[in-house]
Amino acid sequence: MNLCRKYCRFPVVSALFLFFSFYSKAQTEPKASKWGPNDTLIVPAIIYEGESLPYKEMEMVWVSNLPPDKLAKFIEEWSRLRNAVYVTYPYARIAGATINDMNVHLADVNTKRKRKEYLKSREKELRAQFTEPMENLSVYQGKILMKLINRESGGTNCYDILKELKGGFTARFWQTVAYVFGSDLKQPYDAYGNDAEIESIVKEVQRMYGYSG
Repeated sequence: MNLCRKYCRFPVVSALFLFFSFYSKAQTEPKASKWGPNDTLIVPAIIYEGESLPYKEMEMVWVSNLPPDKLAKFIEEWSRLRNAVYVTYPYARIAGATINDMNVHLADVNTKRKRKEYLKSREKELRAQFTEPMENLSVYQGKILMKLINRESGGTNCYDILKELKGGFTARFWQTVAYVFGSDLKQPYDAYGNDAEIESIVKEVQRMYGYSG
């Protein structure tokens, strides 16, 4: 009471005393957070036209007039194909780029000996890159890979590649082996016909991983 009477005689001093009292109290008390644990949701995002937007990929929905058993079979076959494309497409891109580079280089090679030496050196490169991955592929995945190599190399089928590297006899031998497993080293790639489903999955893979072409 005496303290109040004392400072009330000096309005400015009283105001300062009260201000510093409240300021000191505010500094010692914990500040209330602007955001609490229930104010923020962490979600995936995508950059669209310079803006960050929430992004979520919804599960695929099948719309079909097929009977349930036939639709289930179609989905199973399509999923198998999609998996094979996802597994083999990266290898096909590497192989296609290598083959295209070889074709460009061979265009300037005039002698048979130099051509043979160059092909032998590139064969070693291909073996180093593909021997281990190829051993882990199924027969079905191998068939899809051959189609994709044809796509990525601009129409060069695996028979022609093998013939160039190892000669006609070896190419014919492996063509026979391919037939035994229901495949064909000379099989073409028809993006708008028989291989339209493969092409649509390739486009999906390209969008997913940022591939071009």
